[in-house]
Amino acid sequence: MAASSPPPRLESLPKPVQQLVVNGGEVLEKYIYRNTDDGPIDVSFPVMEVPIIDLGLLVKSSSSSSSPAGEAELGKLRSALSSWGCFQAINHGMTSPFLDKVREVTKKFFALPMEEKQKYSRTLEDIEGYGNDTVFTEHQTLDWTDRLFLQVSPEDQRKLKFWPENPETFRDTLNEYTEMLRRLSEIVLKAMARSLSLELEDTCFLNHCREGALMRTRFNFYPICPRPDLILGLKPHADGSAITFLLQDKEVEGLQVFKDGQWVVVPTIPEAILINLGDQSEIISNGIFKSPLHRVVTNSERERISVATFLLPHPDMEIEPANGLVNEQRPRLYKKVKNYVHDTKLS
Repeated sequence: MAASSPPPRLESLPKPVQQLVVNGGEVLEKYIYRNTDDGPIDVSFPVMEVPIIDLGLLVKSSSSSSSPAGEAELGKLRSALSSWGCFQAINHGMTSPFLDKVREVTKKFFALPMEEKQKYSRTLEDIEGYGNDTVFTEHQTLDWTDRLFLQVSPEDQRKLKFWPENPETFRDTLNEYTEMLRRLSEIVLKAMARSLSLELEDTCFLNHCREGALMRTRFNFYPICPRPDLILGLKPHADGSAITFLLQDKEVEGLQVFKDGQWVVVPTIPEAILINLGDQSEIISNGIFKSPLHRVVTNSERERISVATFLLPHPDMEIEPANGLVNEQRPRLYKKVKNYVHDTKLS
């Protein structure tokens, strides 16, 4: 008997979640998360203190006159990335008023009339622009979120047709934020290497994120959800990046990290930027650092925003464990990979 044909592949873009909320009465079936292996959604999860790292001390640890405090902070960084895979970065060079400005242009964009936002809508052929999940299969579970996804670096690869001109300060704010994150990434990637070994080159992570590296920023909006016990804002996943910078909502929590067999709420620290390790850095570290599984829950009373920026090696860059981290005691755990991130991996 001939094998049955696979189900037809659907490719479509659903309505923005905001539109479902405004119109009301829409079927929520496609948003209900049914994977019970990932644990329940409708229970109270513990809030744990995600490690806080002072980046100012990391900078001092790189100087010729490294201080005991700087060396201690390097130890904290290694511990954080080995056990949590993420940390709250403070003293990162961005002021609280500037971070509030980034949040404000995000909120203002998503508060625009639908027809104004749809000027920047993505298409099936492009991951950039305003929208949400592409529907590939009939039974696909959708995330309860709308997004504006933009490539911000290299500059000559920006598609400005997707960059909002309203709010008026959006483009300038994003330009400034991108440049600050570019400088911040160099500090973090060098410190990651120094935390692992005195003999390891401090550019072993950074070298993968120099020439041709990509930065992509995703502005997230999570509308009020009628069934937070059944619907996730973002399904469980690990990032395919080298590192990810996340600016959280100043007031509303929603991010959870899977640690020690349970989901843990990541608290909001208004002046901090959450830095999340991606899969490609886990590979370079030969598994010493962990790319954490994380998800976003929804809220029945309050909207929530966040801004995620993914730093990615160029697709042609070969990613493999650093030589200094492979030995008899710790054999190579990962094979060499290339073009690791496909567009669907940036969820």
